[in-house]
Amino acid sequence: MPRRAAQPALADQNAAEGGIATLDRALSLLGAFTTAQHALTLAALAEHTRIYKSTVLRMLASLEHAHLVQRLPDGRYALGAEVERLHRVFAASFSLESVVTPVLRALVDETQESAAFYVPRGDRRLCLYRVSSPRPVRDNLQPGDLLPLDRGAGGRILQAYSGARDALSAKIRREQVVVLVGDRVPELAGLGAPVFDAAGALAGALTLTMPTERLDPRHAEPLRQAARRITAQLGGVYPAAG
Repeated sequence: MPRRAAQPALADQNAAEGGIATLDRALSLLGAFTTAQHALTLAALAEHTRIYKSTVLRMLASLEHAHLVQRLPDGRYALGAEVERLHRVFAASFSLESVVTPVLRALVDETQESAAFYVPRGDRRLCLYRVSSPRPVRDNLQPGDLLPLDRGAGGRILQAYSGARDALSAKIRREQVVVLVGDRVPELAGLGAPVFDAAGALAGALTLTMPTERLDPRHAEPLRQAARRITAQLGGVYPAAG
């Protein structure tokens, strides 16, 4: 009689609704590989996924057959050539705009404030995408505008995750969100949160801006969740706070 697992497999804690549990578990093996751990032993894979080694070995046989993993001469496992092929297909069809813009629209619908996505450009930041508030009183930035990197919620986020060591940057890294009043323009308030890519690097800053009198700190949570949603769609994982 098979033993019952002492704790649920990692994949079971986030199983696909209506999906196949065995497939969820097999795919969780692929999620164990990172740029820092590109080759893993059978024991390490079993520990990461919380699946018995005998089961992991059978799953690896199927993944290896599909060229999604390969067994190295030293017995460890690494991602296979099929992953590279799929990455090329993904890169050819990927559009950052198609990922970010729907999240911006949803954030504006929820908060009724303007949402934007910024990336660094030298010593400034570029507004890459933006969805404006439906309210008549709002800031009038547009995609393509360049703003200071050392002021405003978006700039502060980009600085905090690009090596800045000041007290505000440290606070941002702890809380993974920032709420500022009058930091760039006295009449405006802003909130910002970081977005990360599949390599774990900072991909950009997601922001909400509004007139100072409309600032609602409760909007920090939907902003944080929106940034995590974009990060997940980019294949990224949020770093530990701090």
